[in-house]
Amino acid sequence: MVQLRKVHGSENHFFLLDQTTLESPLTDPELVALAQQITNPETGILDGADGLLVVNTSTHENALGQMRVINADGSEASMCGNGLRTVARYLAEKNHTNQFKIETMTADLQVSRQSDLAAQVPAFSVEISPVRFQPADFPFTNLGSEPLIDQPVPAFVSGLNFTAIAVPNPHLISFVDEDVMNGDDLGELGARLNGKNDYFPDGVNVSFAQILGKNQLFVRTYERGVGFTNACGTGMSATSLAFALTHPKLAEFEHTITVYNPGGMVKTRLHKAENRYWIDLIGNATETHLIDVDESALHQANVMLDNTSIETTTEEMAYQKFVADLPKVSAIAVKK
Repeated sequence: MVQLRKVHGSENHFFLLDQTTLESPLTDPELVALAQQITNPETGILDGADGLLVVNTSTHENALGQMRVINADGSEASMCGNGLRTVARYLAEKNHTNQFKIETMTADLQVSRQSDLAAQVPAFSVEISPVRFQPADFPFTNLGSEPLIDQPVPAFVSGLNFTAIAVPNPHLISFVDEDVMNGDDLGELGARLNGKNDYFPDGVNVSFAQILGKNQLFVRTYERGVGFTNACGTGMSATSLAFALTHPKLAEFEHTITVYNPGGMVKTRLHKAENRYWIDLIGNATETHLIDVDESALHQANVMLDNTSIETTTEEMAYQKFVADLPKVSAIAVKK
């Protein structure tokens, strides 16, 4: 038997698989099949998830492990900030260390344990980088040859300005009022730009943000390969940077920015040195279930209630108490 974990960062839910504990690691087609099966609430367990986090041994000298992210639709994400926090916690506890690097698709990223957000709500900080703006980094087309920063794009939504930032996942961001936040534009635009379209051939994560005050935001994201999600870590990070670039009197570098989301709250901190940006994403890393399953079920993409043993932790109850104590900053925040 091997053990899977059900985890979340800001209610962005994943199953976590440590392949170093297996007799035979899953092949890429097996990982895709497992992700599609176990994350689907109709074919999987525990109401599904947004994706599968895969922990491997890293070949990089300074990295404690490697993280891969397989989305619910079987596509692979280059990074996932919420997922990285849960992998950071797993590796920290497995290796009895609190500060290290994790290999991701495009960079080795620094992670560290932080003070608990509340009782039984452990927190980690993870580096979000590299940050890029050029059209080829997304890619995007038919939007000009220069970076898209706070520009109107009537073909998307009339009356809104958009900023495109890759961190390295591609993100399209707009700052909106509460009426737009609660309307249909985000879902319609997200679905359109993640289907066949003339602007983002590989799709894009779309975030709408509501400015609540100085260094305070509410963010909701339509995630590529997932759809609406309770939170998107790279989305909240990219939106924080867009906040500082487009509203410099309201958002500050080297200061903590509080970012609320439908799944709770994280904090970000923006950094710039010469022409390089990077972001610290700080938030919960919660384990809700421990799942014992025979390794053969993983290879067969057949993880079901009748062939698993599931232990529920008390951490979700603690996290929900933490969320209940947060200010209700937007009507959308209480919609699940």
